[in-house]
Amino acid sequence: MPNSTISLHLVPGWAKLPEDVALGFTHGIAVDSQKRVFVFNMSQHAVAVFDSSGQFLHSWGSDFAAGAHGMHLRKEEDGQEYLYLTDISRHLIAKYTLDGEEVFTVGVPPLPDLYPTPGHYMPTDIDVAPNGDIYVVDGYGQYAVHRFDRTGRWLQHWGGKEGAEHVLHEPHGLGIDTRPEEPIVYVADRRNQRFVAFQLDGTFIETYSGDFLLPCDLVPFGKDGFILPDLNGRITITDGSFQHSAHTGENPSIWQVPGWPGIPPDNWVDGRFISPHGLCVDDDCVFVVEWVPQGRITKWEVRWN
Repeated sequence: MPNSTISLHLVPGWAKLPEDVALGFTHGIAVDSQKRVFVFNMSQHAVAVFDSSGQFLHSWGSDFAAGAHGMHLRKEEDGQEYLYLTDISRHLIAKYTLDGEEVFTVGVPPLPDLYPTPGHYMPTDIDVAPNGDIYVVDGYGQYAVHRFDRTGRWLQHWGGKEGAEHVLHEPHGLGIDTRPEEPIVYVADRRNQRFVAFQLDGTFIETYSGDFLLPCDLVPFGKDGFILPDLNGRITITDGSFQHSAHTGENPSIWQVPGWPGIPPDNWVDGRFISPHGLCVDDDCVFVVEWVPQGRITKWEVRWN
């Protein structure tokens, strides 16, 4: 995707926090139909809610303070919107209303050989298919992809570590592309610096390598492209073949700076990323959260040149 086609432009100082509210590592982000922005982070304000102008509204979810990681927002058949969340500390996934009411939580999949202890299960990301099935990547645990039905009942898994049919190495994120007639599950196989595509039933489709460093996630973008956070200091926009890419906010070799990602905010540069971890797209805006101890949230305007 040529640089001349799409460009992202920073909205400086968008996120505004009260003095008595401090966030932790910001891992996930989503926008609802009212243009409220939900930020999933490792603090007592684990689900921090902002209005469209970036003003902090309120927070909930302190139970997620130690393990907040993956977040997905979905509008369902009843017209209500829900948040799907992963917790790497409590080894679970959860579904909540936008007001913080628990719908359900689901713990370790019923696979004792794969998960002899809860600590072997550390789900890092979550997405939901059009039929309501829930897909989860165990990115910090056994590297498997799990599928649940809409009630949280476990259905199947695939992938995994050495010996698995489809070996993955830190499958950190996943995104379901619903633009094709048959939706596709894309797994961000982070340490292998690639994406792996599967059908909804786990059937392997293809592996895509490209100009990626440590891809954390994947979001459909534009007519047939994708946008992704790359932990090593940049956002990447790519076409549907993953072969033509452009980068935004690139901060070359930032990951080699001593103490990374714990670089003091005084040393941050507007428009240059430290460690992009999650993002979401809403109309002509992209919101990015970064893996830094204080949290970092930025808004970018999309311009289609």
